[in-house]
Amino acid sequence: MHQRFPRDFTWGVATSAFQIEGAADLHGRGESIWDVFCRRPGAVKDGSDGRVATDSLRRRREDLALMRELGVGAYRLSVAWPRVLPHGTGRVSEPGLDAYDRLVDELLAAGVDPWVTLYHWDLPQVLEARGGWPVRATAEAFADYAEVVARRLGDRVRHWITINEPWCAAMLGYQAGVHAPGRMSWPDALAASHHLLLAHGLGVQAVRSAAPDAQVGITLNFTPAWPASASAADAEAARWFDAWFNRWYLEPVCGRGYPADQLAAYQALGLTAPGQPAWLRPGDLATIAVPTDFLGVNFYTRAICRGDEEGNLPRVLQEPGPEARTDIGWEVHPASLGRLLRRLGRTYAGPLVVTECGAAWHDGPGADGRIHDARRTAYLAAHLDEAAAAVADGVPLRGWFTWSLIDNFEWAEGTTQRFGLAWVDPVTLRRTLKESGRWYGTRVRAGGR
Repeated sequence: MHQRFPRDFTWGVATSAFQIEGAADLHGRGESIWDVFCRRPGAVKDGSDGRVATDSLRRRREDLALMRELGVGAYRLSVAWPRVLPHGTGRVSEPGLDAYDRLVDELLAAGVDPWVTLYHWDLPQVLEARGGWPVRATAEAFADYAEVVARRLGDRVRHWITINEPWCAAMLGYQAGVHAPGRMSWPDALAASHHLLLAHGLGVQAVRSAAPDAQVGITLNFTPAWPASASAADAEAARWFDAWFNRWYLEPVCGRGYPADQLAAYQALGLTAPGQPAWLRPGDLATIAVPTDFLGVNFYTRAICRGDEEGNLPRVLQEPGPEARTDIGWEVHPASLGRLLRRLGRTYAGPLVVTECGAAWHDGPGADGRIHDARRTAYLAAHLDEAAAAVADGVPLRGWFTWSLIDNFEWAEGTTQRFGLAWVDPVTLRRTLKESGRWYGTRVRAGGR
């Protein structure tokens, strides 16, 4: 089923700075929280780190050649905060900014529109040492950083994303401890979630001040919640998960404030103090709800939720069998993307852009030297069909970025998971387009049909 997308639909690929750039020794780059986290024994599955990654800052022309081969018109990249401001605030690294200047110019010369994400998790370590995202000063520092970058690049970059996946940065980094900086505190995580959203609002204002004609949005990651059964306990578990994972971030951005039911649940569990949280100040919600030009949507899978009569936190089940899962363990469920897009079409008053969607499988080169990753092709085809059907139903979806352009450093999974449309040899770092990439390029050149 190949349905139509609008003629002006944006087709792209996505990456992030820490996952691909490497070049940790260039430009006086400061340390990020991920540099420090990677040195923690056992933090990263295979002990790898981002010092070299895929060496993309030095090999940017190879990556650009892949984009030309794919025929995409847009590239979602991120700027490394510590490469631009090695100390988090204050002195700007001009060589660091120059590196992004050159990259933007080369993309535009190749007919590829840069979509710049300002924060994709690489907080300068010096700011974490001062409290990190649980403290308000980090959001204020982000606004200053956003203005620095937008003033340099805003004459050419038309599309900006302030924060990528605040749920991951807050909950995986400050509550579960499985991402940098590796803390395990519910109060810290909730404060971090607020300051990440506050940074978004301040960042929108900073970008627009520096580049008045820019289009600015935020990228949220969504995992639709499905109850495991028709029981009241499972229905409540799905509601709790949806509020914790999805609504806590979506509703403030849409001007509705934090979900009252979830705030009450946090207070009942003793995860935040009764009454108005100390981190929420007058005017914050208005700042977070500053109008945006689009909403970035990251989607990979759904959650099947089971509760109990005791009111404990919901459990997410691992169902169904492994044949319907990617190598990272996520269920393949395209229908959840269609349901999500229709929901967001009703909730967010503006255009939507899928800023990440993709799948991890470790298919490597065959005897013929080609990478026959049919499962990734099937995954993308099914999810694009769901997106097209949502467009046909009137959902204002305006773009699609496949995650990711190339295999890269996959956070706590290290190099054990491969999401790329192009294979990266672990020794030589040579790029080879996979069959899924060839398929995606064909569909892109056909306008999505």
